[in-house]
Amino acid sequence: MPEGDSVYSAARRVHDALAGRRLERAELRVPRFAAADLRGRTVVAARSRGKHLFIDVGPDPDGRDPVTLHVHLKMEGRIHVHPDGRRWRFPAHTARLVLAVGADGHGEAVEVVGTELGLVRALTPAEADHAVAHLGPDLLAEDWDPDASVEEAVRRICARPTRSLGEALLDQRNLAGIGTIFRAELCFLRGVDPRDPVELVDGLRGTVELARRLLLANATRNVRVTTGDTRPGRRLWAYGRAGRPCLRCGTLIEEFRLGGAPEEGAGARARLAFRCPSCQPRRATLGVSPGQTPSSEESP
Repeated sequence: MPEGDSVYSAARRVHDALAGRRLERAELRVPRFAAADLRGRTVVAARSRGKHLFIDVGPDPDGRDPVTLHVHLKMEGRIHVHPDGRRWRFPAHTARLVLAVGADGHGEAVEVVGTELGLVRALTPAEADHAVAHLGPDLLAEDWDPDASVEEAVRRICARPTRSLGEALLDQRNLAGIGTIFRAELCFLRGVDPRDPVELVDGLRGTVELARRLLLANATRNVRVTTGDTRPGRRLWAYGRAGRPCLRCGTLIEEFRLGGAPEEGAGARARLAFRCPSCQPRRATLGVSPGQTPSSEESP
C-alpha cells in the first residue's frame, strides 16, 4: 500500500495537470459509476488526505452539483500523467479512471490515467469529507499544527497502551500517512522495536514530529531517502534490508510480520516489519530474569 508521500506526490501531479481546466473525457471504469458524465466540467483541485486521493470537479454547464472523485491506490494502484494521445505503457484493461483535457490557455492536452486502483467512486463533497472523517491528523496537511496536531496524534496512539507501536503507527485512525516503509524507518531512527507496546515507549511526541519531517522530506523526491545517502542500497536504514548489515552498527537486520492496516478489515494480512537487534532493543523483554520466558504476546 502506498505511503502518504506517494499519494501526496500523485495528487500534486494531477493538480498541476488538470486544475482550472475543462474535462473533455472522463471515464470511471467501475460498474457503479460507469454512467457518470463529467465532460464539460472544470477540475477545481486534486488533493490528498493521508493515503486517500481526491479530485474536486465543479458543477456541470447546467449548474448541477459538484462532484468529488475519491481514489485509493491500495496495493497496486498507479497514477499516470502524460500528454494526451500517447500510447499507454500498461494494459488497457487495468485502467480504472481516465481524465483528459485539451490544449488550452493552461497548457497542452493532458491525460491522467489511474490503473489497478483499489477504489474509485464519485461522491458529493460532503460524502467525501465523511469518507475520511475517521482519520487521524494528516502528516502532510498544510494546516498541520505543531502543537495541536501532534497532541491529537499522541492522544489517539495512547488510547490503546498495550498495542504494539508498529500497529499503532500503521493505523490511519491515529495519524494518516504512514505505511510499512516509514514504520520501519521511524522505529529505527527512534531506537524502538516496533513490537513493543505503546505504554513502554518514551517520547511519542518526538516520534510523531519525526514522522512528519520524514514524509515532508520525501513528498517531492523521486526516490525515498531516510538516511541522507541517495546511493542505491543505502537510502533506507531498515526497510527491505533483512539479513544485511545495519548501516549504523553492522548487526544483521531482522524481518518479521506485524499487524496490517485496520482499514483492510478483519482479514488484513500482517505486514513486513524490520529492526536492528542492536539499535532497537526490545523493551518488552528487558529485565527478564535468566530462564524466564517472555509471554507469547511478547515473543518474536
